[in-house]
Amino acid sequence: MKRPGLGLAFRLAVAIGLTALILWQADPREVWRAARGARLAPLLAAVALVLADRALMAWRWLVLLRPLSGAAHLSAWPIMRIFFVSTFVGTFLPGVGADAVRAWGLAREEVPPAAAVASVFMDRMLGVFSVLLMACAGLALASDLAGDPSILAALAFSGLVCVATAALVFSSRAAALGRAVLSRLPWARLAQAGHSLLSAVQSYAPASRNLLQVTAASVGVQVLRIVQAWLLGRALGMDAGPAVYFAFVPLVLLVILVPVSVSGLGTGQVAFVWLFGRVGVPAADAFTLSILFVGLGIVGNLPGALLYLKGGAASRRADAVSG
Repeated sequence: MKRPGLGLAFRLAVAIGLTALILWQADPREVWRAARGARLAPLLAAVALVLADRALMAWRWLVLLRPLSGAAHLSAWPIMRIFFVSTFVGTFLPGVGADAVRAWGLAREEVPPAAAVASVFMDRMLGVFSVLLMACAGLALASDLAGDPSILAALAFSGLVCVATAALVFSSRAAALGRAVLSRLPWARLAQAGHSLLSAVQSYAPASRNLLQVTAASVGVQVLRIVQAWLLGRALGMDAGPAVYFAFVPLVLLVILVPVSVSGLGTGQVAFVWLFGRVGVPAADAFTLSILFVGLGIVGNLPGALLYLKGGAASRRADAVSG
């Protein structure tokens, strides 16, 4: 029987091991030299863009909640508060920790648990779909990578996830198969929760306009992330042009999605160094870029810290009742 936490321990070991290995190969002294020489103006511009992409991510979740009847009573503010708090708390949690905090925050706002989880699930899946779209566009700019096994594996994993999600939303046969599988579960409460979640996910089938809006916003988020990476590269004095970033950054994000490490640490560093090395970027610069990219994401999560200190993701309605 699998021991609890063993999978997390393995992923953490992969993250630490790969990051340490790439740092050693890049030479820590050269990495420090690159980081110390970073220019401030492009860094500040990247910070401004990461705040913009967080706002766009919050808006797309707001759009996803609109088709759910159980969330119709919510105004924009509690949704934004829950989103930004979850991004901050999720910084310290493995895997889908931020998603769990979002679902819990919605439940505290009297949103049915199935609807809360469905909104977070669809937000995550449409984010994966946008990365997949941008990665395919990136391969058009770097066609020599189309046959690489690691890229193909990441494409296949993401594609299967997106196809399975689309089938559950739009296919009555897939939904019937899912219900049949759930009905065979030996745990009645788990089966009931699964049925409720499946019904909530299927409520998005007639909400094609919302799904298109969120998909467009998700692509916009990916474009902002590419520009952020380009600005970070400019801060480091890298000569690679914007086309290089549009080709490589979506592929990096695609590799990060493969769940073999914690939050893409290690695998992301490998992908940055490997891909940017193909256009002559020194390993130290590419590794520093990868660390700055991770750090930028953490900076984007900091606004949630202020909201967390003012009350976390707890519901004002629940607090009023308890008071």
